[in-house]
Amino acid sequence: MNETIAVQSQAGVATVTLTRPDAYNAFDLPMMERFASAVVSLGADDAVRAVVVTGAGRAFCAGGDLRWATSFPAGAPAAFHTLAAAFHVAIGEIRRMPKPVIAALNGIAAGGGFSLALACDFRVMASGAALRQAYTSSGLCLDGGGTFTLPRLVGFARALEIVALDPAIDSAQALAWGLATRVVPDGEALAGAQALAAELAARSVNAFATCKTLLTDSSDTPLETQLERERAALSRCAAHPEGVEGLAAFVAKRKPRFVPS
Repeated sequence: MNETIAVQSQAGVATVTLTRPDAYNAFDLPMMERFASAVVSLGADDAVRAVVVTGAGRAFCAGGDLRWATSFPAGAPAAFHTLAAAFHVAIGEIRRMPKPVIAALNGIAAGGGFSLALACDFRVMASGAALRQAYTSSGLCLDGGGTFTLPRLVGFARALEIVALDPAIDSAQALAWGLATRVVPDGEALAGAQALAAELAARSVNAFATCKTLLTDSSDTPLETQLERERAALSRCAAHPEGVEGLAAFVAKRKPRFVPS
C-alpha cells in the first residue's frame, strides 16, 4: 500500500484502488509505475484468484495527468512516451493474466481510464458512471490497448464513431453496446465487482485462463489452427487438477471444489 495505490486481498480476491481522488485518480509517472508493479505482483500470486480494479472518490480514473505531462521537463511528447511505457506493462499483464480482472466503475472512466476499463475482463458500472475515450478531443490518439479492445467489444464501425466523436457513454448505453458487463445502483460498483470476483474465484481459474487466451488469439487465427489449439488446450485442462476435480464432481453428481478447503 502507498499514497496512490492501495491493494487489499480477502478470500482470494485482490482489490486494487487508485487513491488520488483530488485528481480524479489521474496517473502521473510514479503512480503508474506503482500500479504496474501491483498488477505484475498480483498476476504472479497464486493465492489471488481474481482481481478488482477501482478508484477512490467520485471517479474511476481520468487517465494520464495532463498537467503533469505538460510540465514534464523534457516536454509532453517525452512524458507520454514514458508514461505509456509503464501503462502498457500493466495493460499487457491484465490481458495475459490467468485470472479474471474486473473493473468497478464507480464514476467517470476517461482517457487512459477508459482504456484501462476496457482492458479488464469484466466491467461492473454504477448507474451514474460514464465512459469517455477523451483522447481525440485533446488531439491525441488512444493508448493502453484501446484500439485493440474497443473494436473487439463494439465492432469496427462503432469503435470508429466513438473515436471520431468522443461521446460520453452513460451506463445504459455502455450496457447496450457491450462495454459494461453489469450496471448496479450508484455506490454499489465495488461491492458488485467484488461479488462477481468471488463468484469467478470459486470456479476453475485454469479453465477461465485457457478460454481467455483462446478467445484473445482467435481473431486473427485460421480455423484449422484454432481447432488444433482447442484440442491441445482441452487435453491440458483435463490433466490439470481443476479439470480432474471437475470431471470427478460431474461423475459423482456433486458440486466441484476448485478452491482447496
